[in-house]
Amino acid sequence: MIRYLTAGESHGRALVVVVEGLPAGLVISTDDIAHELTRRRLGYGRGPRMRFEQDQVTLLGGVRHGRTLGSPVAVEIGNTEWDRNPEKWQQEMSPAMADGPTQAPLTQVRPGHADLAGMQKYGFTDARDVLERASARETAARVAAGTLAKALLGTLGVQIVSHVVQMGPAKATGARPGPGDLDRVDENEVRCLDLEAAAAMVAEIKEAAKEGDSLGGVVEAIAYGVPIGLGSHVHWDRKLDAALARAVMSIQAVKGVEIGDGFDVAGRRGSDAHDPLTWTSADGYARGSNYSGGVEGGMSTGEPVVVRAAMKPLATLNKPTLATVDTASKDPGVSFKERTDVTAVPALGVVVEHMVALVLADEAARKFGGDSVEEFVRNHRTFTEALAAGPVGA
Repeated sequence: MIRYLTAGESHGRALVVVVEGLPAGLVISTDDIAHELTRRRLGYGRGPRMRFEQDQVTLLGGVRHGRTLGSPVAVEIGNTEWDRNPEKWQQEMSPAMADGPTQAPLTQVRPGHADLAGMQKYGFTDARDVLERASARETAARVAAGTLAKALLGTLGVQIVSHVVQMGPAKATGARPGPGDLDRVDENEVRCLDLEAAAAMVAEIKEAAKEGDSLGGVVEAIAYGVPIGLGSHVHWDRKLDAALARAVMSIQAVKGVEIGDGFDVAGRRGSDAHDPLTWTSADGYARGSNYSGGVEGGMSTGEPVVVRAAMKPLATLNKPTLATVDTASKDPGVSFKERTDVTAVPALGVVVEHMVALVLADEAARKFGGDSVEEFVRNHRTFTEALAAGPVGA
């Protein structure tokens, strides 16, 4: 199995991720990771910091001469603000006891953020002890890990794309992007291929920015070429859709996850809610639709895997108006302003892509195994050839 662990804080020296379970011989470079991190950083509605900041990627271990070694891969993502503003952050976020305590503790907690619950849970008196790790900056480390997962899935022909389907009240209609459409999606500033909806989304962002407010929305990730049989029906924690839902729900500010047309089919009758099956000697089994989002009974069907995520509006506002309480004085007030975006929905799509990739890569490694990429691919080929040899029960 493939597992990963991230460490680091938003304004700390760096984020680090360690990925274990990748087979040997997977081609990877810092440029690959940096490209995906750039995609995560940009998008209409992001704050100005995202435009000038560069993610400094360093491969610390597990890769030699551009190929994985089969050992854990460690990636460091340096924080350029650490060096750009050393007087503030190198002391404020110093691990040394001699550099504390802070002269400016944050006590006006933000409704909708982890601040108050985290302070209560851990006994902190400064919200920065919570928010630095709770920040969505942590997803940069996940994207780095997901880049490795995407590379592994790519050896099986799997491609994952994402797009924005809703921004505030503005909704997209029309066809989903297909495999290979990722560059076309990324060319659009809100990552929406419905140009009329994209224009409405930009207008919503501008209006919210003018009022110092924030916007949420919905993104969709689609994985094409997913092998049949990832996941399992035999235990609750082996179900593919459950693993996908957990991974995507773990992303900061995500409040809802949907597999396929889950919420829509809930309002239909059963005769119009499932994917009809056919079989021909030329094509084998086929489904006439994909309401299930490529997962039935906790297992992948070979159809595109479709995952949607709903993101709430960001809790940090450029013009703070949410009523709160100062945890030190208990006086009423408004929440403090930390660096923020009007919306991070376009970036969410990129993060969801990589979380989906991590789940699918883990399940593919579990099913096909292999200490090397060659063995992994060979095992997959043997399985698909056996499926093609005839129908179940032949």
